[in-house]
Amino acid sequence: MLEEKNDNLQDADGKLSTDSNESNLENATLEKESVTEPVLDNEAVAENANQKALNSIDDSNAEESEDETLKDRHEIPMQDYDTLSMEALVEELSSLVATDKVMSIKEHVDEIKKAFLAKFNHFIEEKKEEFHAENPDTTEDFHYHSPLKIKFDQVYNQYKTNKNVHFKSLQTNLKTNLENRLAIVEELKELINPQENIKDTLKHFNELRDRWKNAGSIPKDKYNHVWNNYHFHVENFYDYLHLDREARDLDFKHNLEQKQKIILRVEELLHEEDINKAFRELQDLHRMWKEDIGPVSKENRDEIWNLFSDLTKKMHDKRELLFEKLRGAEVENLEKKKEIIAAIEELATVKVNAHSQWLGQIEKVEALRTAFFNAGKVPSDVNEETWSAFKTAVRNFNSFKNSFYKDIKRDQTENLNKKNALVAKAKELQDSTDFAVTTPIMKRIQDEWKQIGHVPRKYSDKVWKEFKEACNHYFDKLKEQKNEENAEEITSFENKKTYLETLREFQLTGDHKIDLDAIKAHIEAWKSLGRVPHARRHIEGKFNKILDALFDKLSLSKKETDMMRFANRIDQLSEDNDTRKLENEKIFLIRKIDEVQNEIFQLENNIQFFTNTKNAKKENSIVLEVRKNIAIHKESLDVWKEKLAQLRNLNQE
Repeated sequence: MLEEKNDNLQDADGKLSTDSNESNLENATLEKESVTEPVLDNEAVAENANQKALNSIDDSNAEESEDETLKDRHEIPMQDYDTLSMEALVEELSSLVATDKVMSIKEHVDEIKKAFLAKFNHFIEEKKEEFHAENPDTTEDFHYHSPLKIKFDQVYNQYKTNKNVHFKSLQTNLKTNLENRLAIVEELKELINPQENIKDTLKHFNELRDRWKNAGSIPKDKYNHVWNNYHFHVENFYDYLHLDREARDLDFKHNLEQKQKIILRVEELLHEEDINKAFRELQDLHRMWKEDIGPVSKENRDEIWNLFSDLTKKMHDKRELLFEKLRGAEVENLEKKKEIIAAIEELATVKVNAHSQWLGQIEKVEALRTAFFNAGKVPSDVNEETWSAFKTAVRNFNSFKNSFYKDIKRDQTENLNKKNALVAKAKELQDSTDFAVTTPIMKRIQDEWKQIGHVPRKYSDKVWKEFKEACNHYFDKLKEQKNEENAEEITSFENKKTYLETLREFQLTGDHKIDLDAIKAHIEAWKSLGRVPHARRHIEGKFNKILDALFDKLSLSKKETDMMRFANRIDQLSEDNDTRKLENEKIFLIRKIDEVQNEIFQLENNIQFFTNTKNAKKENSIVLEVRKNIAIHKESLDVWKEKLAQLRNLNQE
């Protein structure tokens, strides 16, 4: 679409520098002659200023005449998109594309795209620098998956699709509408026919005016040319109506009153606080003046048009003052951003030597970044330069920061090598039986481990697990050896061995209470015999097997039997002061409780499915089986919870 201006068109009432001959009627726009620019007097300067204001209105109306959806574009508030986060920009774009006309949001979409891509590219640059800082020797290419960028691309592509469909339809309509309007102009020229009845001519004229109002959009580069031709021939037709001067004068009077009302409204708009809103309405009033209201009498044309154009000039001046003020604000924003950039550059020179201090520096830069994005727009001619300076400052800070963390990583790698050496030494000694020599070495290794600093996080758990297992293995053997050397525990073992033989001969009487009390008495007697050496703990298993056989013969419930066995086992662990096994038992119980609860939840969901199905029998075999399983699991859950409560009470004691 060519963007041409018909600068030689004189005014909105169609007064052209033409003669009244037919050749000038054929083309109301004249080519400018190449002449030397004259020296302008005050009146000429004022006229040029007025014409500049009128051209501003005409250009906007010409553009909107091509695509009527542009008339709504100022009704959507233009935000300062540079201050929004990437997430907020995507949400705003999604909302605009989903709810508004494609050409009404064009400027908004362009600003959102520019703001989003600038921030996203900066974000990717930082992530890339972090990747290479953490992996200095890698040969892998940097890749970063961003769901937010994917969503932005999807929404923006939808906007482009909508715009292409819109333009395709628009191009076809513009061509057709232009042909229709040119045909109307040709018919207007043919109305001046003395042979035709004046009433029929007027009827035809009014039909042409109605067709013109409904003819639709035309290319903006043809707008002023076509309208001036139309208006020129409408005026010519009114001048021709001398045969019906009374009707013509009434129409002139009506048109004059309408234009006077417009002038009064423009005078009111000069006091409107929202200048953009006032200017927008002024555009509409110009459109009404040109397209909806006919001409006035020749004696009034210049006077009323000059008044309208003078008021337009005043509104244009107010708008220019607003733009100047906005440009002043942009200059202030530029100074703020320069100060922010300088502050970031300063932080890139302050050397700190601790991670906690670097966290403070990073927090300061993040705050400055936020302030930069919230500072508002800067003059467009320095926007790219300012953005580039900001990115450079942040990049320099990140490089400065990364150099510190590279040193940290090197130190952590050295620490990892030291700890791996200690792991190897501990594994080498873990099966040693020369306890007198090996124990001091193992303790020294543990002390050395504590003195070594941090290792890379991804290796921390693995290396610690290996070291702990090797040390535990050795010290468990040491403890076992000491237990074997404990004479008291040997005596306990011998006593328990004798008692075990006696217990094998024990017979139940058949009386539930007497037998249960007898078994409990045996358990207490067994406990009173004391601990046995760790290497001979197998005797406890033999005792438990005899108890299990006795419990099986008793008419106890499964829960009671299970709880008594559990209590006996926990007492043994407690007597041994084996806190590690007690903790493992606690973890096992918690895991079992979670498993049973999940199983119950799944079964209850299943039974809801069966009972909610249409025509399902409420108590069919499947439902009954599920209910039975739920009851079993709930009983099991109670047992596990009771065991956990008993273990926790033991820990509290």
